[in-house]
Amino acid sequence: MTHAIDTPRRRIAGAALSRPRLGRWCAALVLALIVLTAIAPGLFTSGVPHEADPLAALRAPSGAHPFGTDAIGRDVFTRVVYGARHSLVAAVGATVLAVTAGTLLGLVAGLAGRIADEIIMRLADITLSLPTLLLALLVLTITGPGTLNSIYAIALYTAPGYARLVRVQSMVIRRSGYVEAATALGLTRARIVVRHIVPNAFIPLLVLATIEVGTALVASSSLSFLGLGARPPAPEWGAMLAGGRDYFSVAWWIAVFPGAAITLTVLSITVVGGALQRRLEGLDPSGGGRNR
Repeated sequence: MTHAIDTPRRRIAGAALSRPRLGRWCAALVLALIVLTAIAPGLFTSGVPHEADPLAALRAPSGAHPFGTDAIGRDVFTRVVYGARHSLVAAVGATVLAVTAGTLLGLVAGLAGRIADEIIMRLADITLSLPTLLLALLVLTITGPGTLNSIYAIALYTAPGYARLVRVQSMVIRRSGYVEAATALGLTRARIVVRHIVPNAFIPLLVLATIEVGTALVASSSLSFLGLGARPPAPEWGAMLAGGRDYFSVAWWIAVFPGAAITLTVLSITVVGGALQRRLEGLDPSGGGRNR
């Protein structure tokens, strides 16, 4: 009798545990598809993103145009496909630049002494205290609009977060027993940093960077929406979203599909980043314990 009662419960529990795993696999599949779209857009469409056909302007989604056409007759599906490259390059580029700068600053703050630590951390506090979009707007006001400048602006206000993380990790690892043993054996500080501190700080840094790609994507799309990032006629999702807002009442598809692409990409990155965090921390998603 007990076995008969427990069996349905086990099935329900197994189904409940499999749903998050299924969601993570779906997110990974969607993200892989989006990355493939960015790398090889020609696999998904034979159209040209800048090709206009005024006679086909503002046509609703159909077999010929799955996502409809915009105000000058450009195929929205083709532009969304090609826009993946513009949007992901900006997000990944800003994240790589921020991680590089943040890692260097964090290592200096954690290892170079109190004065360097105080200067770098106070500058980080000042940067983090400013509204992110306001800081980006200030940078772009000085440097001018454009994709490259928007990458610099996004990296500027995200680098302090990486610097704080690397600083904490380097200070903890520096006081660990194996680093003290390496110091006693005569290893130089540079070798200790390369062989011990950086590899051990890599895991939390990788997790944060993966999730922050989604944040950078939203930021770059926001700047393009405001006309400060990728400029028309570039098929960038934020710029496409801005171009469709004036026609939303008569041609909703111009803005909805680029917005859906941004949302789906950020959601997939967040789910994959969370799964990566659990995996790298040694958590068993189905068992609730640490892998041995």
